Amino acid sequence: MNKRENISDFHSRHGWEYPKNGQFNVYNREEFSCDSTSLPPNRRDFYKISMITKGTGILSYADKVIRIDKPSITFFNPLIPYSWEPTSNDQAGYFCLFTEDFINQSLKSESLSHSPLFKIGGNHLFFPKIQSIELLKGIFENMFPEIRSGYAHKYELLRSYVQVIMHEAMKIQPADTFYQPVNSAERITTMFLELLELQFPIDAPTQTLKLKTAKEFASQLNVHTNTLNRVLKESTGKTTTEWIANRITNEAKALLQFSNWDITEIAYSLGFEYSANFIIFFKKQTNTTPLKYRKALCTPISKL
Repeated sequence: MNKRENISDFHSRHGWEYPKNGQFNVYNREEFSCDSTSLPPNRRDFYKISMITKGTGILSYADKVIRIDKPSITFFNPLIPYSWEPTSNDQAGYFCLFTEDFINQSLKSESLSHSPLFKIGGNHLFFPKIQSIELLKGIFENMFPEIRSGYAHKYELLRSYVQVIMHEAMKIQPADTFYQPVNSAERITTMFLELLELQFPIDAPTQTLKLKTAKEFASQLNVHTNTLNRVLKESTGKTTTEWIANRITNEAKALLQFSNWDITEIAYSLGFEYSANFIIFFKKQTNTTPLKYRKALCTPISKL
C-alpha cells in the first residue's frame, strides 16, 4: 500500500492550494478539475463526502468497481482506499473534506457509527432519488456561506449538515451491483483481513492504530466478537487476537529495522500507551526485546 495521500497533496493534484482554514472545506466539483483529474488507488488521511449530480466515471474501492452514470453520493474515511477515473467532461456536484479534528462524539454517535461514513466492508455508494437529490443539493449549498462566515459555532452547524447527509444516505438503498462473497463467513473473513491490513504501514510516529482489539474490530464490522473469532478460527486457523498480534509484531519489526524512531515512538504508533507494555508484548511474540532485536539487525555478520 502506498503512503496515504494527505489533504494538501489532494488539493495539489487538482491544481489547488490547500486553504488551511480549518477542519472542514466544501467545493463544487465543476470548479475542482474533477472532469480531468484521476485519483489513483490509495488511502487518504481525511474524510470525504462526494455528490455527483452530472457526469460519469469509474469508482473503485476495496474489491468493488462500478460505473457511475447517474446522480450518486459516496462516503470515504481514512481506512478505505479508493480510486476515481472520470469518463466525461461535464462533471458537476459537490464534495466536502474534513479531518479527524472535525469528528466529535455527537457526529460519531451510536446510531451514526453504523453509517457508511465510518464503516469498513459496507456500502459507501448510494444512488438517491430526485427528492433526496434536491434535499442534498440544498444542504451542500448551505455549507458554502457557512464555511466563509465568522460565526463562532459554525463547525457545530456544519456537523449538523453532515449528520443530515449521513441520515439521508442511510435511508437510501445501496448500490446492488457489487461483487458479493459466496457466504457470510467468507465475507466476514475478507472484511476483517482487509480492515486489519488497511491500518498499515505506519507512516509517522504521530500516527496510531485506531483498531487494536477483537472487540473493536467486531464492532466496526457490525458482528459479535464471538462470531468474528469463530469465523476466523474456522476459516484461517487463527483467532482475531492472534491475527492482530501477528500483524502488529510484523509492523514493529519493520519499524525497528527501517525507521530511526525510538522505542517510545514505535510503541505509541502501535497503540501502546506505555513503552513497557510494548516491550512485554514484543518479547512474548519474539522471545527478545525490541532493543535487542534492533541491535542484532545492526550487528555485522562477522560478529553474529
